[in-house]
Amino acid sequence: QVQLVESGGGSVQAGDSLRLSCAASGRTFSWSAMAWFRQATGKEREFAAGISQSGAKTRYSDSVKGRFTISRDNAKNTAYLQLNSLKPEDTAVYYCAADYDSFLVNVPIAGEDYEYWGQGTQVTVSS
Repeated sequence: QVQLVESGGGSVQAGDSLRLSCAASGRTFSWSAMAWFRQATGKEREFAAGISQSGAKTRYSDSVKGRFTISRDNAKNTAYLQLNSLKPEDTAVYYCAADYDSFLVNVPIAGEDYEYWGQGTQVTVSS
């Protein structure tokens, strides 16, 4: 079984930055594609960013591209999401997810492709 624990959320002003962390345990971390999804109140969960097993490939949604950066440290079993130039519309619960069925550089964007999920961390951005 895989456990994912997010941290780093908080309440910030528009234009500020945050770094989210996702600590993984239970299986070999470097075998998984990792992703960050987010869900705002009253809205569906949406893909924000994803990274392949080695980190060679990343994908971003149009709404965060150029402002958010996903990375991973396989030696530390941790994935990160750097959030810059935050906007009020970025307010959401952010979840990290792991997919152990993807091949090498594949980075799925559909939530149903990810087998393991963290509990989420709240990010609130005020104007």
